[in-house]
Amino acid sequence: MLNQTYTADVLVVGGGTGGTAAAIQAARRGAKTILVSEFPWLGGMLTSAGVSAPDGNELEAFQTGLWGAFLQELRQRQPGGLDNSWVSFFSYDPRIGAEIFADWVQELPNLHWISGQVPIEVFRQGDLITGVRFADFAVTAQIILDGTELGDLLALAEIPYRWGWELQSEWGEPSAPVSFNSLTQRYPVQAPTYVVIMQDFGEAVAPEIPAAPNYNPSQFTGAWDGYGAETFLNYGRLPGGLFMMNWPIGGNDYGEGVGRLIESDVSRGEFIQESRWHSQNFAHFIQKQLGRRYGLAEKVFPHAPTAFALHPYYRESRRLVGLTTVREQDILPIATGRVASIFNDAFALQPFGHPTAGVCGAIAVGNYANDHHYPGVQFPLQPKSIRWGGRWTGTPFTIPYSCLIPATTDGFLVCEKNISVSHIANGATRLQPVVMGIGQAAGMAAAMCVELNCQPRDLPVRDLQTALLADNRSKALIIPLFNLPPNHSDWRHWQLYYLDNPQAYAVSGDYPCPSGNDYPNSAFDKALIGESNCFKGIFHRLSQQEYRFTVTAPTAYQGQNWQLVTLRSHVDEQLRLYPHEQLVTLWGRQNHSGNWLLVEHLNGG
Repeated sequence: MLNQTYTADVLVVGGGTGGTAAAIQAARRGAKTILVSEFPWLGGMLTSAGVSAPDGNELEAFQTGLWGAFLQELRQRQPGGLDNSWVSFFSYDPRIGAEIFADWVQELPNLHWISGQVPIEVFRQGDLITGVRFADFAVTAQIILDGTELGDLLALAEIPYRWGWELQSEWGEPSAPVSFNSLTQRYPVQAPTYVVIMQDFGEAVAPEIPAAPNYNPSQFTGAWDGYGAETFLNYGRLPGGLFMMNWPIGGNDYGEGVGRLIESDVSRGEFIQESRWHSQNFAHFIQKQLGRRYGLAEKVFPHAPTAFALHPYYRESRRLVGLTTVREQDILPIATGRVASIFNDAFALQPFGHPTAGVCGAIAVGNYANDHHYPGVQFPLQPKSIRWGGRWTGTPFTIPYSCLIPATTDGFLVCEKNISVSHIANGATRLQPVVMGIGQAAGMAAAMCVELNCQPRDLPVRDLQTALLADNRSKALIIPLFNLPPNHSDWRHWQLYYLDNPQAYAVSGDYPCPSGNDYPNSAFDKALIGESNCFKGIFHRLSQQEYRFTVTAPTAYQGQNWQLVTLRSHVDEQLRLYPHEQLVTLWGRQNHSGNWLLVEHLNGG
């Protein structure tokens, strides 16, 4: 391939969560697509970074698009299921996730994937990006997407970007600092984590984990105080006796000199090496404290040593200066409500790029709590969590299309954590499912720009929204509605209704469902129930959204007490109405790590 130049409709640089989704969606839409990744695995945070216990968009109503399809594939492929950890409802072997993405790419003849390459130069003609050069080949394309982990194309193309904190005076964000201080100086962005996978060998036979340079056990002392060793290990428990180590309390978050990530290739390499050593030292500490039963996992990642992810889990990157910027106010719930405003776009793009106020420009949904990581620092943020389904979840928000588009550059979109977002709001927009949704929307937009021979800024957002809602493989959510699952017969109708009538969107986040019984008995439901077990027992209401269950049958579990939780809106409604201390029959799945029953179906006594 030496000095060869490829031509494509769409070029995606970076095979992370967003880039992989973008390339798949663009190719499925029919665009001739090239995906160039640095690593031999696709999926980024979900796979090659080792975070195979993802957060956010966990409610059934939000399991749509490529994210929902990924979960469906995991349910079919992961032996033992996904109910393994207490930090997530979906924990899996990262090798399974990598297989899914590789299979999706392989089935598309118009998608050419090249791995092991990083961008070196961006070609541009004035304000138009035209191509990217790699070590021994170049690619020209009509639309180019930056799906790199750290927004590298933004820097190479000299497209304006942000790095670091914004003060409260910038946008009036309630959690932003009033002035720069020692925290903003020490941690200009959130700390990454170099995930390491540990393994339970069943007895004290695991190979000894050597200490790495600069080992200091005091960095990890008390890491699981208040949790206990077993609960700590179960935080990121994976199938097959594996444990994902991505622990924020005296654990392996690493942010010393994090600004080195964008200074030079050499300084980035130094930071990455140090962060991996830090995780090795954490694993060494765990083994010293808990014994040689626990060691480094064998044959997980496709390089040596096999227990360490292919790259760090980056929580923040360079952030585009886009047509609009997602701020903290845009992700926080409306006063007295459970959802953010869907008017979070300064303007929505109409034909020929004319801005129109008061139009919903949403193209992706997230719902995670705003979560920031600064080792050794507790940073207070405005709350955005609610009780739902017997547990805590985050309030939903939307991502506008215009935050994917550079303010002054054409032929270019972003599709990762590098969207136009403030440092504060990035704590909620960075999570795997929402980034996957951003990638899917960016890939769809790129393919449609090729079809219409237009620039991203001139693509009518309503056309993009309609295409995402109607995609024949993986229809994607635009408007978050707690009580409208994607398999409901009226799902698309109500999505379009609220796009046409955004002022009618209820602060509750519910559509006006006439009855909790108005729910389809679909193959999807039957599959979930088929994976579940039947239990009988006594229902206990501890509060309006806190439930316990004392098992009476089967006999093997008699007398056990479990928390009841659900991800399904009609089950949530049933639980809210169910009488205290009544006999109940339910179908669900146990999660021993979280000590809960995940309820899929509920009957009376």
